[in-house]
Amino acid sequence: MSKQVLILLYGGRSAEREVSVLSAESIMRAVNYDKFVVKTYFISQAGDFIKTQEFTTTPSAEEKLMTNATMGDSSAIAPSSIYEEGAVVFPVLHGPMGEDGSIQGFLEVLRLPYVGTNILSSSVAMDKITTKHVLATAGIPQVAFVAVIEGQELEAKIAEIEANLTYPVFVKPANMGSSIGISKADDQAGLRKALALAFQYDSRVLVEQGVVAREIEVGLLGNADVKTTQAGEVVKDVAFYDYEAKYIDNKITMAIPADIPADVMATMRDYAAQAFRAIGGCGLSRCDFFLTEDGEVYLNELNTMPGFTQFSMFPLLWDNMGLKYPDLIEELVRLAKEMFDKREGHLL
Repeated sequence: MSKQVLILLYGGRSAEREVSVLSAESIMRAVNYDKFVVKTYFISQAGDFIKTQEFTTTPSAEEKLMTNATMGDSSAIAPSSIYEEGAVVFPVLHGPMGEDGSIQGFLEVLRLPYVGTNILSSSVAMDKITTKHVLATAGIPQVAFVAVIEGQELEAKIAEIEANLTYPVFVKPANMGSSIGISKADDQAGLRKALALAFQYDSRVLVEQGVVAREIEVGLLGNADVKTTQAGEVVKDVAFYDYEAKYIDNKITMAIPADIPADVMATMRDYAAQAFRAIGGCGLSRCDFFLTEDGEVYLNELNTMPGFTQFSMFPLLWDNMGLKYPDLIEELVRLAKEMFDKREGHLL
């Protein structure tokens, strides 16, 4: 029996490109090479597609993938050259131009099966403001927020924020993940600084009510049949779980399963499945919650392409459920092929 070709697309143009490289390197080492051949393609910060390594056996720990710092004068290929009949693409791309529906649309035009959510659910979940509105219609509890859009009168929006929220607040670019561009504001001066930072990354900014809460996460897997994991908890050694803490300093540990009451666990898993269906999700996602000191549960966000590094919550959540990392990849490929066949079948 011939092996399945798995194409890893990684890198990308967003500020989360370094996380993408780390995730792709973890996946290429975790794949079951009795069943897969892995071909890698790097998308540079400039948007060029570059063919990189192919693997038929598990690469050594020293093997590294191309980055913007090491690409040198490598020759770009036509993006459509990634097409290979029968292949499945794993777009290990985080943030804009990778997790927002753009690469998903490209792959659908090429008629390539791909891991993860479709165009619509990717774009909805990528935009934190749109996600808020969609989940509100499903009756899922969320913390209070104010949206700030480029071009609006800033002083009026600051007044609206201060009228409806209390400090501290968290300020986030609407279309960014991995805690990039996010900051905490304890007063108006901090709010102005945080807004300026967030607007460097997006023209739409979300300002959320700060809450004293634990961060609890649930993994999702499936298409029509959605499965959820037991919840896991991010245990922080830092005051704010930012990009450096997540990926550079690794100043976090994870409690899997989270030490929370059984009824709270069940509520989170139910809300996660509801939210996934509300955005039209398929393949995978990670649903992040706040659990306050008085037991209130708030859905924070849906991440449609969660990190796959050795520090990442999503693979660890499924490992706790008995689905090991190589088997998780295999299941994601199966789900990708299933959704591809459904999409093709809908083109009557």
